Amino acid sequence: MKLKMKIAAILCLGLAFSCAQAIAEVDKLRVVGTWSSLTLFKNFEKPFWTETVPQELGIETTMTSLGQVKLKGPAVVRQMDMGVFDVVHTVADYIVSDSPDLAGLDLPGVTTDIATAKKTVEAYRPALEKYLARDFNVKLLSVVPYPAQVLFSRVEIGGLDDLKGKKIRASGWTTSEFVTALGATGVTMSFSEVPQALQRGVVDCAITGSLSGYSAGWGEVSKYIYPLPVGGWDYTIGVISMNTWDKLTKEQQDKLQALIKDKLETPGWAVTEKETIEGVACLTGKECPHGDPQNLIEVPITDDARQKVQQVLVDSVLPALAEKVDPETISTWNDTIGKVVGIQSK
Repeated sequence: MKLKMKIAAILCLGLAFSCAQAIAEVDKLRVVGTWSSLTLFKNFEKPFWTETVPQELGIETTMTSLGQVKLKGPAVVRQMDMGVFDVVHTVADYIVSDSPDLAGLDLPGVTTDIATAKKTVEAYRPALEKYLARDFNVKLLSVVPYPAQVLFSRVEIGGLDDLKGKKIRASGWTTSEFVTALGATGVTMSFSEVPQALQRGVVDCAITGSLSGYSAGWGEVSKYIYPLPVGGWDYTIGVISMNTWDKLTKEQQDKLQALIKDKLETPGWAVTEKETIEGVACLTGKECPHGDPQNLIEVPITDDARQKVQQVLVDSVLPALAEKVDPETISTWNDTIGKVVGIQSK
């Protein structure tokens, strides 16, 4: 009996030593940020991972961006489970092809103001964590919106009715479903491909954040801006590989979560509403704190247009979502986001 106890003790000590070694191995994180030309990357993601994490956690990092890795859709997140990257920030819409349940986070027409948008994310966050862990083996660290997703056009438009017959770039299938319901054709392409596509007439219009589009040169190849948030908020998500997360100590996990909320997520939300307004100003010849103003024509937003956006959500987008996911997902959406905004999917 004593011999068995000694053997057991030795095994336990060996396991403890192995675990300690595994934990100690997390001395470097390979991080992919979003688009390097945009505020979220420059002012929040990059400083957080290249300065805050090494200083506060003592973990070295290497940092790149979506534009540099050149992997489309969910491919960059899939690389995490193979050990290529430890942390990825990407747009949730980019990966819904591999996890349709994620689409419920950002449906066009759900909300047009930042305060309500934040409430919907808080309500849906437990579901997001579940879907990301199940489908990608990653842990959710952050959710931060880009500025409200508005419409750029190289051709003359006066409102939603003029989108019929147009080819419109959409970052995800829910936005594509929305423009299809308006009689347009949704075209999926990456953010970096859009300026050239607008310039060459591959697409007539494109949807992104107002300041994002300004910063990336979309205004230079467009003539009109329609500032109604027809594409939702294009939420970015920050995720860490479960394989890496499990190697961190509990103290490191808690500290990383607290830091990312304080230094990245909270200030990221705070700047979004401000940049939505500033982006439209920069694009329409008004005072621009980000550079030289451009001279796009601002298409006025009517009450009828706001009502039509929500009607398209109810009549077309939500039914399309219900066809792609199981009833439990729709029930979750109704009990979370739907309850916040007073809309229910049938």
